[in-house]
Amino acid sequence: MGTNEKVTSDNRDLFVRYGDEINRAYERAVREALLKHNKAGNPIAVERDGKLVILQPDEIKVEPETNESNR
Repeated sequence: MGTNEKVTSDNRDLFVRYGDEINRAYERAVREALLKHNKAGNPIAVERDGKLVILQPDEIKVEPETNESNR
């Protein structure tokens, strides 16, 4: 079990060390996926108030990219 504990500890350290970069990459990826779905005319599934909701392409709202996301 000593090996598993070390892997878990190392993984936590990576998230602490690179957390901001990971978050920015995640936000960019989600934004790009939303834009692609919208452009292709594909709906997306989201959760609202604990329920599954299908948004049609014209209902997909994508926030403008901020300078914060471009770091």
